[in-house]
Amino acid sequence: MSSLELHAESDPAGRANLLGFDRAALENWVGARGARAFHARQILGWIHRRGIADFDRMTDLALGLRAMLLEAADCVCPPAVGRAVDADGTEKWLFQVDACNAVETVIIPDEDRRTLCVSSQAGCVLNCAFCATGAQGFSRNLTSAEIVGQLWRIWHDPDGSKSDRPIQNVVFMGMGEPLANYHALSPVLRLLLDDLAYGFSKWRVTVSTAGLVPLIDRLSTEHDVALAVSLHAADDALRDRLVPINRAHPLAELLAACRRYVARHPEREILIEYVMLDGVNDQLADARALARLLRAIPAKVNLIPFNPFPGTAFATSPESRILAFQKILIGQGLRTLIRKPRGQSIQAACGQLAGSVANRLPEQFRFASPRACA
Repeated sequence: MSSLELHAESDPAGRANLLGFDRAALENWVGARGARAFHARQILGWIHRRGIADFDRMTDLALGLRAMLLEAADCVCPPAVGRAVDADGTEKWLFQVDACNAVETVIIPDEDRRTLCVSSQAGCVLNCAFCATGAQGFSRNLTSAEIVGQLWRIWHDPDGSKSDRPIQNVVFMGMGEPLANYHALSPVLRLLLDDLAYGFSKWRVTVSTAGLVPLIDRLSTEHDVALAVSLHAADDALRDRLVPINRAHPLAELLAACRRYVARHPEREILIEYVMLDGVNDQLADARALARLLRAIPAKVNLIPFNPFPGTAFATSPESRILAFQKILIGQGLRTLIRKPRGQSIQAACGQLAGSVANRLPEQFRFASPRACA
């Protein structure tokens, strides 16, 4: 039977949600039930390559194995409960992850490719000042199945127009801080790169962080994916205000972690994300300070015009100032791009994702203790 209408990783009886299992976890799980590793590889291919969640349809599995799966497991994807499309082709999907929380996922088209922007948490505890997600508060981490389920649902023929490879890039830049949910993120990264699952190139998967230094180091030792760092300021005083996690891991510590990351992956460069806020961090002096800060790091800078959301006090930097900012960085030898806003009319642009979040953090603890993010 198919279980797509369910949404939890396991039910009270302990049934496993195989959607969130990477190859090693699935091999261990079936092995503990008398099956062999190649059976796990067959199941992995059925679920992720073929998009089959109905164990009875996995026709090359023995009947006894299928019976065991039906009794002990599900293949569970959070239901899609909403979809909006911008005039520029950007799509925003709403996934109901439980009775109280829904998260947003964005498909960004660009010429011959589509990028999927995935959420990792219901809300976010980091409270970056310019981000709508942080303004919602924080409810909980998503499970591995809820994270990969966003891709699974969109990848496997959502609208009857399935292509051979509907998504070319995956970025963990949606709702939440991905590294704050590392336990659930890690199996998903392995699934994305596994040829038996999605088979993405390591150059096509990006994890973004606001600066959880110990987990940047852990990511660098366990995975080979692109790293994006939400910097947004070139001095600690300003970054403390814009990105409160900076109080726990200030710039010197964060940039040292970036250097360690590229030392472990010498062929990579760090993607530096820098939102342009009118009169806040967009002066020419800020550009020069940023260039000095990044001098010893292989980096590419992505300047992001601020995308407004209800209740924000910030405004977008004028285009002329963004261009002048870019010119200084390029003049200092930094490859610098300006991100074109996409999906603004449906509140799908960078920093605008909000979903529906049942905040569980007491106000006095929100954003005050970085330990709450780990």
